[in-house]
Amino acid sequence: MLQIVLIRPGATDYDQERRIQGRLDVPLNEQGAIEVARVIDEIRDLKIETVYASACEPSLQTAQTIAGALGAKSKKMDRMQNVDQGLWQGVLIDEVRVKQPKVYRQWQEHPETVCPPDGEMLSQAEDRVRAAVARLVKRHKEGIIALVVPEPLASIVRHQVSQAELGDLWKAADEHGHWEILEVKSKPLVASS
Repeated sequence: MLQIVLIRPGATDYDQERRIQGRLDVPLNEQGAIEVARVIDEIRDLKIETVYASACEPSLQTAQTIAGALGAKSKKMDRMQNVDQGLWQGVLIDEVRVKQPKVYRQWQEHPETVCPPDGEMLSQAEDRVRAAVARLVKRHKEGIIALVVPEPLASIVRHQVSQAELGDLWKAADEHGHWEILEVKSKPLVASS
C-alpha cells in the first residue's frame, strides 16, 4: 500500500499577514524555517523515499530542506501548481470578507461554486490534482512518499485521495507547516481525460 505524507509548506510573510497567496512566489520566512525543522523532526522515522513539491517557492524550499535532511530525493511537479486565485492574490482575507461578504460566505460554504476574478474554479485544480496523484500512484505502488503543496491545494489532495470534505479553505490556509499521512486505497484515482 502507498502512503502519502501530505505536508503544507512553512509560513511566508503572506501567511502571517493573512494574505491570499495563490500562485505567487513568496519565500519562507523565519517562522516558516522553524516549522520546516519541526516537521523534519516529526517525520524523520517514516522512511520517505521521495519528496515531491508543487512548483511554488515555499513548497520547493520546504521540500528541498526536508529531502536534504532525510537523505531522500526531491522532485518538482510542474502540473501541481496551486489554485489560481486571480485578482485575490496578495489581498488580505479580511478585505475579501468585508468587501465581498456574500462571496466570502459562499467560499466558506460551497467553495466549488466560486471563481475568484481572473482566477480558476476548484474543479480545474481538482482535475490537475487527480491526474498528478494518479501518476504518483502508478509510479509508486507501495512505500511512503511526501507531497509538499500549499493550501488550498493540500485540501484538494486530501479530498481526492481520502474522499474527505474540503472543509473551510480560509481556515485551512492557517495550517502551514502541518502534515498528515494519507493512505491510498486499493482503487487508485483515475486521471480524467
